[in-house]
Amino acid sequence: MSDYPLIADHGMIGDLQTCALVTTDGSIDWFCAPRFDSPSMFGALLDHRKGGLCRVRPSTEAFTTKQLYFPDTAVLVTRFLTEGGVGEVVDFMPIDDPTTATDRHRIIRMVRCVRGRMAFDVDIAPRFDYGRERHGTQLSEDGVVFESSRAALTVNLVKEPEDRRIAHVQVDGEGDLHAQVELEAGQMRGVVLETGTRGPARQVRPAEVQELFDATVHFWESWLAQSTYHGRWRETLNRSAITLKLMTYAPTGAIVAAPTAGLPEQVGGERNWDYRFTWVRDASFSVYALMGLGFTEETVALGRWLGARVAEQVGGNGSGPLQIMYRVDGSSDLTEEVLDHWEGYRGSSPVRIGNAASDQLQLDIYGEAVDSIYFADQHGLTGSHQGWLRICEIVDWVAENWDQPEEGIWETRGGREDFTYGRLMSWVALDRGIRLATEHGRPAPVDRWRTERDAVYDQVMVKGWSPKRQAFVQHYKTDVLDSSLLRMSKVGFISPTDPMWLSTLEAMDGELVTDSLVYRYDPAASPDGLRGSEGTFSLCTFAYVESLARAGQLDKARITFEKMLTYSNHLGLFSEEIALNGEQIGNFPQAFTHLSLIDAAITLDRAMDRALVPA
Repeated sequence: MSDYPLIADHGMIGDLQTCALVTTDGSIDWFCAPRFDSPSMFGALLDHRKGGLCRVRPSTEAFTTKQLYFPDTAVLVTRFLTEGGVGEVVDFMPIDDPTTATDRHRIIRMVRCVRGRMAFDVDIAPRFDYGRERHGTQLSEDGVVFESSRAALTVNLVKEPEDRRIAHVQVDGEGDLHAQVELEAGQMRGVVLETGTRGPARQVRPAEVQELFDATVHFWESWLAQSTYHGRWRETLNRSAITLKLMTYAPTGAIVAAPTAGLPEQVGGERNWDYRFTWVRDASFSVYALMGLGFTEETVALGRWLGARVAEQVGGNGSGPLQIMYRVDGSSDLTEEVLDHWEGYRGSSPVRIGNAASDQLQLDIYGEAVDSIYFADQHGLTGSHQGWLRICEIVDWVAENWDQPEEGIWETRGGREDFTYGRLMSWVALDRGIRLATEHGRPAPVDRWRTERDAVYDQVMVKGWSPKRQAFVQHYKTDVLDSSLLRMSKVGFISPTDPMWLSTLEAMDGELVTDSLVYRYDPAASPDGLRGSEGTFSLCTFAYVESLARAGQLDKARITFEKMLTYSNHLGLFSEEIALNGEQIGNFPQAFTHLSLIDAAITLDRAMDRALVPA
């Protein structure tokens, strides 16, 4: 399937409401508008024939590519090296008023010749609504307008008034645009793709594009300057921070789990999910990472989004007051459907949009939500009285409902079980509720919460522990291990040096860890209702690093962390998983992975700093 680039062979640009993925050879093969979770306009990533793309590359067949981000920004530079010269495509999305939702989004593609001479081919072939809507094409001297019944894309040409002979433009029988641009060293032209307008196309002067470039660079440099992290892995964490910011829907503060849908956990398999939504779990973890880097404004916005979900309590169907995930605007309709007309990435089908797991019962989300509220409270972000009443309702629900089977953190579709991690995080919800009440003197049924918290603790210590494995296990009916339990010491359930915990780490090292990489669990030993296998889970690898650091195993933690960094792509981005051959698989880039990278680096930094202080 050579028509598909590797998942890792992409960079991401965005404007804090949506984003686009750009391949190393100059193709935008994934772009949804006006939001992350909107239908795609370019989707060749999931079907190279029917998905649509916007491609800019040298006209010659022989070229080498390099890709980098303009330092400390989300401006992506794709460089082309040929016998006749060197050229660049500089991609970015201007950021105007990101907190106001809009249908208007712009992708700037600056095409430059920096040495010698170079001709570029430009191909623009949109496929609206995941390729389900046909479009008409209106060509003019200044560009083209692609229009379907419900959406439109205007392409404005970047040129000077005297440039008529530089570009050669035509439209084919499918209504797609093809052009060739011939440039000499020092010349810059390009295209401005604009959604939310049905034209007409207009001429854009290179000077105007340069101003937009300068403003976008300034935005990202100014934003990143707020970071308070000055540790050993500053450049790596800066890139993770920018990546998380790119996955933020600024009008609400929500962070998508990933900007993509349908990228497989096993190439050719059926584990292909839509991640363009906000999980309560991811949102909660985001609070720790963003606060740890000093990004208070993002933490507050995300806290408001999370607080609104707690206040609404729209969960149902036995899943409790919260759904596990929502759309970026907070709505809860995530009906799952299959795009039968798309073949999927390298033949990986079905291609799903929406997510049927949204109504699952996953007890851990309540612990993660209340823990993040407590964490923010400890950093001075105290909530209101009405917010406290909603928290009490959540903790009351946990006190009443913690002791029941559930689907668990990994959204298995093989039936409910008594998952140890769900019980662990139920303990966290009750414990943090007690702490919030007592530290602020707020009214709450603390005695009842304490009784239930202690009951959860006793049950996990008895039923969640396997004397045979000398380890905490995935659920009460199995001896299978589960790396979600790496959080046990982090949340304070057990000391990081407790013998039971150290033996659990040792057991995980033997069953789930392979040369620094960590599996979630063994699906062959614990069937999850789906066919096929999966790679190691990058989130779990970074969680393993954090657990090792807390346990004082600093040398092992550091080499594991450094090895894991070698699996990032050329830009420092991570997908969800790593395949056996080292290839990135799963949705890309994944917020969870970058969040856990940040947490692991901060924890490891602090542990190493403490080790340097003489006793």
